[in-house]
Parts: sequence; C-alpha cells; structure tokens
Amino acid sequence: MENYIHKLPAMDLMRSEKMTYVQLIIPVESAHRAVSYLGELGFLQFRDLNADKSPFQRTFVNQVKRYAEMLRKLRFFKDQMHKADIPSSARPSMEPDIELEELEMHLAEHERDITEMNANNEKLQQRYNELLELKMVLQKAGGFLLSSKSRTVADERELDENVYSTDNYADSASLLEKAMEPGPSNQSGLRFISGIICKSKVLMFERMLFRATRGNLLFNQAPADDLIMDPVSTEMVEKTVFLVFFSGEQAKTKILKICEAFNASCYPVPEEIVKQRQMTAEVQREKAVFDTLNMLNFDVTKKCLVGEGWCPVFAKMQIQEALQRATIESISQIGIIFHVMDAVESPPTYFRTNHFTNAFQEIVDAYGLELTAQFVDSVARYEEANPAVYTVITFPFLFAVMFGDWGHGICLLLGAMILIARESKLSSQKLGSFMEMLFGGRYVLLLMSLFSIYCGLIYNEFFSVPYHIFGGSAYKCRDAKCRCQVHYVGKISSIRSAYQPGIVGLIKYRDPYPFGVDPSWRGSRTELPFLNSLKMKMSILLGVAQMNLGIILSYFNAHFFGSTLDIRYQFVPQVIFLNSLFGYLSLLILIKWCTGSQADLYHVMIYMFLSPFDDLGENQLFWGQRVLQACVILLLSALIAVPWMLFPKPFILKKLQSERFQGRTYGILGTTDMGHDMGPDSARQNHEEEFNFSEVFVHQMIHSIEFVLGAVSNTASYLRLWALSLAHSELSTVFYEKVLLLAWGYDNVIIRVIGIAVFAFATAFILLMMETLSAFLHALRLHWVEFQNKFYQGDGYKFRPFSFSALTGDED
Repeated sequence: MENYIHKLPAMDLMRSEKMTYVQLIIPVESAHRAVSYLGELGFLQFRDLNADKSPFQRTFVNQVKRYAEMLRKLRFFKDQMHKADIPSSARPSMEPDIELEELEMHLAEHERDITEMNANNEKLQQRYNELLELKMVLQKAGGFLLSSKSRTVADERELDENVYSTDNYADSASLLEKAMEPGPSNQSGLRFISGIICKSKVLMFERMLFRATRGNLLFNQAPADDLIMDPVSTEMVEKTVFLVFFSGEQAKTKILKICEAFNASCYPVPEEIVKQRQMTAEVQREKAVFDTLNMLNFDVTKKCLVGEGWCPVFAKMQIQEALQRATIESISQIGIIFHVMDAVESPPTYFRTNHFTNAFQEIVDAYGLELTAQFVDSVARYEEANPAVYTVITFPFLFAVMFGDWGHGICLLLGAMILIARESKLSSQKLGSFMEMLFGGRYVLLLMSLFSIYCGLIYNEFFSVPYHIFGGSAYKCRDAKCRCQVHYVGKISSIRSAYQPGIVGLIKYRDPYPFGVDPSWRGSRTELPFLNSLKMKMSILLGVAQMNLGIILSYFNAHFFGSTLDIRYQFVPQVIFLNSLFGYLSLLILIKWCTGSQADLYHVMIYMFLSPFDDLGENQLFWGQRVLQACVILLLSALIAVPWMLFPKPFILKKLQSERFQGRTYGILGTTDMGHDMGPDSARQNHEEEFNFSEVFVHQMIHSIEFVLGAVSNTASYLRLWALSLAHSELSTVFYEKVLLLAWGYDNVIIRVIGIAVFAFATAFILLMMETLSAFLHALRLHWVEFQNKFYQGDGYKFRPFSFSALTGDED
C-alpha cells in the first residue's frame, strides 16, 4: 500500500506552490531599477528586515514622504473634478517617460491655483446667491409694496443689471481663464479651444470661424444633455458644446475674438485631466518602490542593500533574469547577488488560480476568518490539501440539493450567463459592493444553476409543477373516479384536486419512471411522507460520504508531511468510529432501497445501543446483522476507537521528545558558533519550542471529544439538506397554488394579471433571492464546519508578493 501511494503522481492542483527563501544583495545604484522590475514581475514577497525601526528612522523616508504628498495632491484634484462633475477619462495607454520632478512642480502650481479658484468661487457664489434671493423676494412682493407698474418694471430691470452684469461675468470668466491657462507645453503644435454656445448661433459661429481661419481648423460639436442657464439673459436655453482644433497663435487670437463676439463661453480643458490616471499610477509605483526599499537593510561598509523574501520555485529563473536586466540597464559594475537560503519559519501559501477557480478559493480562504473570529488573513497551511479542488463540485451540488427546481435553476442560469457575457465590460467598471460580490461569483452562480437544473429534474419540479419529461408515469388510478384526473396532473387546471383523500389510490402497472421522481407522486396522499423519506436518507448518504472524504484527505496530509502518528492514532480510529455508526446506517439505507424492505431504521439504530443482543425480527435486513452490530465490528470498534484517539499520541510524543534531547547539554557546545553570521532579523534563526506534555494531552483530548461529538452533530447537520429542500418545494407550491392558480380561476383579466404579478414578485424576490442566499449560507456552513474541520488546519498565511498590479488607483 505504501509503495503504491509513493508511485502516485504529485497532486499539483491539490497542494500550494513550492516556495523558497532567497536573499538579495543589491548595489545602491541598481536598487531602484531592480525593485521596479521585481514589482512588474510580481513573484517575490519581501521580508521586512527593519521591523524594529519606526517609519521615520528608515533610509528612504524622505522619498516616501515626497511621493505621499504627490498622491495627496492628485487625490485633491480628483475630488475637485468630482465636485465639478468632470468625468474621469478611461484608462489611457501608459506613456513611457514621465518626469516626476517636473510633475511635482506642476502639481504644486495647480494645487495653488485651484485653491485660489475655490476661494474666489465661494465668494462669488455667496454674492450671487444673496442677489438672487433678493430678486426673488422683490419679484414676489413687489406687486404688494409698489403701486406703480412702471416702477416695478424699472426695479426689476435695475435688479437684472446688478445681478447679471456682463462686466462681472467677464471678470469671472477671465479669472477662470487665467487660472486654467495652459502651460508651456501648448506653445506650439496642434491646440484646441472648447466652450459652449447657444444652439441658435452654431451655424453662424461655425461659418465665421471657417472664414476667419480660411478653413485651417477642425470643428466638432455635440448638443448639451440638459437646458443650461444663460448667465446674461437668465433663461434656460438649449446650448451646444464645441471643440475647435487649430494651429498657430494668430488663429487662436481670431477664434477667441469670434467667441467673445458670439457670447460663447470658453472653458479650456487642461491636458492633466487626460493624464490623471497615468500620473497617479506612476506616483504610486514610485512610492511603492521606496516603501519596499525601506524593508531592506542598508550595509554602509559594502554600499549595498540586503533583502530577503519568499518566491515560488517556478519563478526563480524569471526573478534572476529581471535582476540581471536591472544590473545591465543601471550600468553597475557589481552584479546583484541572488541565492537561496534555509528558513525555519513556515513559507507562505500560494495557489495559482484563474477567473473560474478564484471564487471557490476565496470561499475556502474565508474559513480562516471564521476560525480566528477576527479579520486575520489566515489561509491553508503551506502545502496542505486544498479543499477548493473539491469545493468546485461539492459546493454547488449541495446548494442544488437544497434548491432543486429546474425552473428556478434556469432563471439563475440566465443571470450567470449575462454576467459572464459582459465580463470584459463589467471587469473594467467600478461596481457597488453587492454587484461586485455577485460578479466575482459569476462562475459559482453558473455551476449552482446547472446543478439546480439537474437536481430539479431529479425532483421533477418546474416552479413546483411536475412534468412527464422522460416518459409516462408508472402508476395509474385504481378507482375510476380519479382516472379522468390523472391525465391533468402537471397541468395548470387541476393540480389541487388531482388526488383527494377519499380516493382509494394508485397502483403500479409498469416499470419505474426512468429518471427522477415519478410525477404521479405530486398531489397524492403519500407525497409528503415519500419525499421526506427520500430526501432525509439522501442527506445522510451525502453527509457521510463528504465526511469520509474529509478524513481521507487528512490521511493524505499526514502521509505528505511524514506524520505516521497521525495516520495510526488519528486517521484509523476516526474512520473506524464514523463508519461503525453512520457508515453502517448508510449501508442499511442502501440495502433497504435495493431490497424494498419495510424495516424501521430508527428502531435498528436505537436498539443497537439499548439492546444490542435482542432479536431484530422484521427489522433484519441481512443475515448475521445482529452479530455484526453487537459483537464483531460496530459497537466494539466504536468503543475502542475513542481511547485509541485519545491516549497513545501524547505519550508517544513525550517519549520521542525525551529521546531527542538526551545528551543535549554536551552536543550544544559544538554548535555555539553556528549562529554568529546570522543577522538578528534573519529567517535562519533557530527557534525551539518547549515541549509541554499537559498542553499536548489537553489538545488531543479536546480534538478527540470534538470528533466524537461532531460525528453525531455533523451527521445531523446534513439533515439541513432535507429541511431546506422541503421548505423550498413547499414554498414554491404555495405560491403556485394559492396565488397563480387561485387568480387564474377567475374570469377577470385584472385579477389574473395581478395574480401573475404577485407570483412573479414572490418568485423573484423570495425564491430566487432569499432562498438562494439561504441555501448558499447553509452550503457554506457544511463545507466550513462539517467537511473542512476533518483535515483543514487553515493556520497559514497568504503569499503577498510585491507587485504593481496589486496597486489601485484609489488607495495610497
């Protein structure tokens, strides 16, 4: 058996990537470029070697403060754009070179200008609001206070002149134009002027521009979406936005004079709006580089930086190539040294995922938050079995067992297909929290819908209505009174009265229905007992199978890490205990289904403990069942398995620990000089944990009691599959019969329309939203508690490499 397991291929999908601990010795002149290339590669997680220092004691603190200040200014500009309803541009293509020193100077100038503009705008707006309020008061109360109509008109004309003076508007426009005046980059080449003008003047305005410039321009226009208040006439008028491209200073002078003559308002658009995302990304990259450089040790004597970190084994060659390229491009005479080190601490966990598997991996990783009861990024232990491989199938399947209805499954499938079809568009947009969560789980939703359709076909439910999809029913009416109604089973007219309690019942007259539940069960007197028995037993079978899978994975974990103690004194007794009780119950269920026996399984399991030697009578399913239950395997094996789990492992560990440290006081004399070359922050430090027998024994006792009690409670917990499936089916039936059919029974179009609307609302918001969320949470609990606690430790930490792709545009 051992040889066979050793010959099995490595489970690459099941285990996390192999990691290695490396050290970098980087010359100062190559440090910035090397870290930048590593950030583009994104496969090296740096270890902070200056953790004992405050942020203000680090080498590159001034550079970090400088770029943090630049990011603050960029965020200030973005807030101002948002207040002014200026839309952010789409992600531009990155231009190769951005002079950050020049950018820093321009940012300071623009911040000063915008601050001054904001102050002036606040003063002007306050004065404008005061005069506007005064005008409204005089317009409404003028007829009561003044007797002369001519005086009222004169006052209103005077007010209009005071409030909307063209001189004041010209001053404010010149102030804006002065503040937004383009910089030195627009002194030559193709330039543009943008503004807004009344729609009635567009044709004359365009003709005049072409005549003045002799056609040496490009004129673009677009109608404004809303009516805009004219600052001169105070009327809501239709306006048109224009954009004029030209070349030369003389053309600019002519265009500005024509705009002034036509009362067109010019609003220059600075180039910085188009480049805002690029500037923010570039500043963030530089700040991230210096933040990373601050994690390295600075060796003054050797004039180099020393860094340590983790990287995947498959990425070593790529990292070395990036470091070599940085050395060549920085024209450094000394190359960057890259070598592998030994580490005592556990490596980080890294799983390579794609768009399909990422959501399932996130579901498994969230188990660490549930374990620690706090927001700690705790994931799978390094190279332990990854539950996400199995969660891809088991999670949507258990969801579908509780949500089985192929009509509802088709609705979920349509939603998932819409999200997947618009994947490229939605991935580039900023979504809300709920929509972002839904979009991230689009492939989970896809599999849940497909399995829901499958389980719905097994349950034979389409919005709670059964159909003869795979042939005719195997049953027919024994009484002639119900024979005419059998043909209407599944149709919309007579589901409620198909089988009444007074009818004798059905008889089987041919082979069973080929796939799923026979549609004749719907509406019969024994429908609920039959479906209850079916779904309850099916839930137990699925639960025992998944718990056994978890225990088997614990064996592969123990075998992978070379822990024979866990195999002998944890895996073996757990398998024996679980299957002696609930594995045996599953076997009885299968035998009863195959033989058609009328044995009471409740009686068999209860009296197996109370009276194990009594005769089973009609509850006996196979020969030798009483001896098997009482003496041979079941009860005796279950009783032996409990102390087998509890006692041997702590005492064997204590014995091994005492043998390991015999003669330690003599051996340590020869190893006192081994750690002289190790830095205080190096991962090579030797950390020995003291063995505490009482802690080990208490931990093993808690683990054993938890498994014994959990074997019962976890099996009972899987009955939620039966309960939620029954609740979903009955709730769907209530909406169908008490809403849709009830409304359809009236010969009134309005009542029928109202009934259809209420049925659609209940189906969408209760069955497709609330029931979906409920089944999702219950499936999540079954995986976290009943499945993963059999083998999953979840005490590792996530691999977080230094990567520019992880930087976001909205965060510092």
